[in-house]
Amino acid sequence: MQFGITFKPDLSIERIVGLTRQAEAAGFEFGWIFDSHVLWMEPYPLLTLMATNTKRMKLGTCVTNPATRDLTVTASLFATLNLISGGRMQLGIGRGDSSRRVMGKKPVSWSQLEAAVKEFRDLTSGNEVQHDGQPTQLTWAKIPPPVWIAGYGPKVLHMAGRVADGIILQFADPALIDWCMSFVKEGAREIGRDPNKIQVMSAAPVWVSDDLNVARERVRWFPALVSNHVMDLIRQYKPEDLPPALTSYVEDRGHYDYQHHCEVGSDNAEFVSDEVIDRFCLIGPAEAHRQKLRALAEVGVTQFNIYLMCGDEEQTLEIYQREVLPSFLKAAK
Repeated sequence: MQFGITFKPDLSIERIVGLTRQAEAAGFEFGWIFDSHVLWMEPYPLLTLMATNTKRMKLGTCVTNPATRDLTVTASLFATLNLISGGRMQLGIGRGDSSRRVMGKKPVSWSQLEAAVKEFRDLTSGNEVQHDGQPTQLTWAKIPPPVWIAGYGPKVLHMAGRVADGIILQFADPALIDWCMSFVKEGAREIGRDPNKIQVMSAAPVWVSDDLNVARERVRWFPALVSNHVMDLIRQYKPEDLPPALTSYVEDRGHYDYQHHCEVGSDNAEFVSDEVIDRFCLIGPAEAHRQKLRALAEVGVTQFNIYLMCGDEEQTLEIYQREVLPSFLKAAK
């Protein structure tokens, strides 16, 4: 299993750079950053700094969407960053949540997302495309970055199985990841792809502590974040098409305030139970983290991505470097 980190771009520039350097030195192979330009800082200047302060770490958005910026802008940004980083960029993309909803706009459809992925690959390969009916080409772009698609619903996951290099699943529940991957595998096999060649990311916050009460309060915001996507699924699918383990916890969900998105102690998370936290996140002593990571690997997870936004970020990286990563990095050799 490989490991990554994700930043919410509300840290100081100095800490983002410092944590990126620390993570690479600790053995983390991926560095990701949220794209929600109204709530937090613009991700692309930060990715430039992350690229110039690392040598090996692969870098990208977790996640952007096709609608916030014109797709030619996104393609040009990634093609430029690929030159700056020596080919280390990765596109994480989804339908759009906080970056769209905070402006009163809806996410794009799964079919719009699929079309955007194809156009992105063509543009970053230097191929000519028809963009809004106009022949368009980034003649200087040569190497398309790998594309990771984020999703929860059967339609998006099925599509991702057809076109994605990697899948982003925002929870660390092995049973739910196994359910999601059934649609990814179905989509891949439908067009003759080997599903085992698709990378699978589980992304979630962590808190290493023997005190579960403290740990839960540091990560309670995360299932509340996921609930925004779950509400979308409930509107689009019949109840029998979705697992109760994913949908039942939002029954008492109240209003969600995006101004307190991903915020420790936010009122957004008052409805989230301890049981859901234990399934969606990694908490407890280091051995509990190692056990859950092994369970995630068994259902096909190839990268665990820490949402590094619960406080004490430097200490979390130190603990993972010392007590968690070694057993997995040894196993990979």
